[in-house]
Amino acid sequence: MSEVKYNRIILKLSGEALAGDRGFGINPPVIKNVAQEIKDIFNLGVQIGIVVGGGNMWRGEAGAEMGMERAQADYIGMLGTTMNGLALQDNLEHLGVPTRVQTSIEMRQIAEPYIRRKAVRHLEKGRVVIFAAGTGNPYFSTDTTAALRAAEIGADAILMAKNGVDGIYSSDPRTHKDAVKFDTLSYMDILEKGLKVMDSTASSLSMDNHIPLVVFNLNKPGNIRKVVTGDNIGTTVKEK
Repeated sequence: MSEVKYNRIILKLSGEALAGDRGFGINPPVIKNVAQEIKDIFNLGVQIGIVVGGGNMWRGEAGAEMGMERAQADYIGMLGTTMNGLALQDNLEHLGVPTRVQTSIEMRQIAEPYIRRKAVRHLEKGRVVIFAAGTGNPYFSTDTTAALRAAEIGADAILMAKNGVDGIYSSDPRTHKDAVKFDTLSYMDILEKGLKVMDSTASSLSMDNHIPLVVFNLNKPGNIRKVVTGDNIGTTVKEK
């Protein structure tokens, strides 16, 4: 374990990352590659918690814009995260990685209810824990879920895997050629500059609990391993 910088992590995966170029649904080759990347760091002895988004299935904001009640729309999104979590679990277990899915909304036939002590015990026993259904509450994003679960399980860092973006920029590098990439930032920088990395609730929660955040490109093979072993890639957000 001497080569590992972060012994216990929360890996935040967006739903879009599982969709790949399709932009919607689950792309089988993509999720298989993600599972293999996770197995690589699992083999290093890293304790891994994963928070999955659901944007490849449904977005609560989009439902609300269509006239749906926001809370109802958000609950649908939570079900989308559970679908992604179960798909990721299946791919990991096909690679021989033991996993548990825990959901913030009880679905006992398909997953365990989220219990903090049980989640920590799974990690200690060498199981990957996938946290699905967000926080179980509407109006809270899966970014906030990642910050909350990281604080609850005592994670050393949050690894935010982006779909094709290799860090935090001053503006969207896909639409602004003059966007400047940051190597390091503080959480206050994110809040003050209004950088759209994670929502303000997630940023504040991470800052208050002194949890570093590493934002990196998921699409480049080996990047998750590079982050956990301390390579200087992406953007690191930490206290000043």
